[in-house]
Amino acid sequence: MIKLKSEREIAIMREAGKIVADCHAALAERIKPGVSTRELDRFVEDFLAARGAKPSFKGYRGFPAATCVSINEVICHGFPSGRKLKAGEIVSIDIGAFYKGFHGDRAWSYAVGDLSPEARHLMEVTEESLMAAIAQCRPGRRVGDVGYAIQSLAEGQGMGVVREFVGHGVGQSLHEAPEVPHFGEPGTGISLRAGMVIAIEPMITLGDWRAVVDVDGWTARTADGSLCAQFEHTIAITENGPVILTEL
Repeated sequence: MIKLKSEREIAIMREAGKIVADCHAALAERIKPGVSTRELDRFVEDFLAARGAKPSFKGYRGFPAATCVSINEVICHGFPSGRKLKAGEIVSIDIGAFYKGFHGDRAWSYAVGDLSPEARHLMEVTEESLMAAIAQCRPGRRVGDVGYAIQSLAEGQGMGVVREFVGHGVGQSLHEAPEVPHFGEPGTGISLRAGMVIAIEPMITLGDWRAVVDVDGWTARTADGSLCAQFEHTIAITENGPVILTEL
């Protein structure tokens, strides 16, 4: 069942989203070669605690950390570890904050030092596809319109759109209805309504869109080992159009 949010609830979710956005801004300054992903995870958990929030992911279905940290060919759900970042890598960090009974959810991809032109282009296209999808988040549009905005842009650049993992509703639960695929046909799927809050999180690859999951049951990688980037915002759908809850 899709849970529509009141203006009061959306205001609280904006607070949660602002905590996540501020955390990403602070985290960006710490991403550099030689820093371990476990260090970044500890920073995020401490940051959220200082703002009165709890990490949405830690303990969720047994997930062991505050953040999902995904490097290079890892699509999503990577575990933080002692592994240190290297120059030329892409690292995607997904942060959720549970605050006053609601979740804010945002993932962002970062360049570690200088990237190759291909990797930089991948990041640009992925972020552009997210923004194109957000532009579709208006009452009366459909979920298929959101997915098509992503798919048409990314595939038009010769890139792959991961299908195994989708966007979702957000609220008092981290994952709510509806599912929001990052591919689709215009004019299909459920209609978007004012009061809906959804997370859109395209995962775009430089190669094939298919994924494989490690034996840990979480870490998803591109089947062909190609690079992947991910950008995500939590968006409220209002009568006046989309409102991004996880931006500064």
